[in-house]
Amino acid sequence: MLPDRAFFDALADAARRETLPRFRTGTLVANKLSGGFDPVTEADRAAETAIRDLITVSFPDHGVLGEEHESVGLDREHVWVIDPIDGTRAFISGVPSWGTLIGFYSNGRSVMGLMDQPFTGERYFADGNNAWYRGPDSERQIRTRDCATLANATLFTTSPHIFEGNDLKRYRAVEEKVQLFRYGMDCYAYTLLAAGHIDLVIENNLKPYDVGALIAIIEQAGGIITTWEGGRPEAGGSIIAAGSRAVYDEAIAYLT
Repeated sequence: MLPDRAFFDALADAARRETLPRFRTGTLVANKLSGGFDPVTEADRAAETAIRDLITVSFPDHGVLGEEHESVGLDREHVWVIDPIDGTRAFISGVPSWGTLIGFYSNGRSVMGLMDQPFTGERYFADGNNAWYRGPDSERQIRTRDCATLANATLFTTSPHIFEGNDLKRYRAVEEKVQLFRYGMDCYAYTLLAAGHIDLVIENNLKPYDVGALIAIIEQAGGIITTWEGGRPEAGGSIIAAGSRAVYDEAIAYLT
């Protein structure tokens, strides 16, 4: 038995009960990185625990790959990929661009996914065939937009500071060609792409839980998401997501 939308909603609701009451409340922050700053909060850990508890009860034979707790069963046919708060820096800064990411892999490939933004009340979901948006204004199927050229595209990345050396040169080569570029937004940028509001997202050094849920959402909305080398993105790495084949082909030529 595979999960349905109701189960994904239950997982997101369980996480929301842990994250939203702690947002903009001065929650305690710990640093996971001795040589830099990689924040984690009580909300991260509590939300992932809530998600895992429900999965363990309903799908005990499934594996789980999460950011905050030990992964189990990664060699199993079905694996859940969880980032309880993607965008913890935004979360601790009071910016509502973070989200809860819940992905579902079958035989190593992302086939379903959900991104929930509790503060704005928006939820994006890929059901295995189509991508959907549900928010305060409506519920509807979403599609990427057919931007014909990089010169007309809107590009997002977390920050140019995430790139170094040749990666920065390659990224800048794309940035110089687009009509508009903006920084920040974390997972929210990818869902904006899936919904047809922007055209391109370029990032690097991503973990599987950073993209696991987003892959299905983008692909089932008609978009393209790969590594900079053109490979499957389930393992993370340097990632490019585009709403149209034309923009993807132009941008990846600079990245490779």
